[in-house]
Amino acid sequence: MSERKNILVTCPPMLGLIEEFAGDFDAKGLDFTAAPVVQVMSEAELIDMLPAYDGWIIGDDPATADVLEAGAAGKLRAIVKWGVGVDNVDFDAANRLCLHSTNTPGVFGKEVADLAMNYVGALARQSFYIDREIRQNCSWPKPAGISLAGKKVGLIGFGDIGRNTARRMLSADMEVTVYDPFFEAVEGLHVTPAQWPTGLSKLDFLVFTAPLNNHTRHMFHRGLLDRVKPGVRIVNVGRGPVVEEQALIDGLQRGVIHSVGLDVFEVEPLPVDSPLRDYPYNVFGSHNGSNTIDAVERVSRMAIDIIAGFLQND
Repeated sequence: MSERKNILVTCPPMLGLIEEFAGDFDAKGLDFTAAPVVQVMSEAELIDMLPAYDGWIIGDDPATADVLEAGAAGKLRAIVKWGVGVDNVDFDAANRLCLHSTNTPGVFGKEVADLAMNYVGALARQSFYIDREIRQNCSWPKPAGISLAGKKVGLIGFGDIGRNTARRMLSADMEVTVYDPFFEAVEGLHVTPAQWPTGLSKLDFLVFTAPLNNHTRHMFHRGLLDRVKPGVRIVNVGRGPVVEEQALIDGLQRGVIHSVGLDVFEVEPLPVDSPLRDYPYNVFGSHNGSNTIDAVERVSRMAIDIIAGFLQND
């Protein structure tokens, strides 16, 4: 009988349901360790732990060259990035170290799009502000919102998440302009492609679904504040550094930006002294856009299958 392999799991959504996957690990001849993590582990913690494991299912942890080299010097032979975003994983280092490596592509588009649309509606109607006022101050506010029908949206990123977000916004009778250098038309999605950052002065919403890379970092920056439509509402469900947070703060202070809905930030968790907290119409998430029970079950089992296949063939 072959020796059982041990897998380190550091992905918080998967960890939240980890006991449900015990049978999946066992059926593949794998043992697992649930790491004590809330958001991410540090490089030092990972360098200390990883050499003892054959495989690693990664969340948003820093899977840097130093971390992977430490793991490969021990038992580590395979890594799977849970989810779609890969900006935290040095896949070049993984290849150099002959580690089997991949992410779980093509997942979460619908789940993250649901959240993006939730933020769009919340910013339009200030629903989170109303809820907080009723709960915390026993008040009964009635701010005038804006209707979604007919509003113009700039959708930045037209991958799986972007396309699903476009479907939801179009169903609300919004007009969608797409910014994506790799744009390809999709049958039934009547959107208008454009080159970033043209046409910002006409847009009521900016919705960012783009991944983080050298081309998208700080796509929205302070230099664009004079080009946006006064009162624009901004949503980011992609990666925090795609949007320069100081630009959001400056825009909110100047009244150019009405409010923001952010599931992701440049620093996570959001620092307690962040000025973004001072604006009552803002809506915040905890980088939790993909975290539904259905999606976690589906993608976690996918990650287990992938890493088992890697180690079986190693």
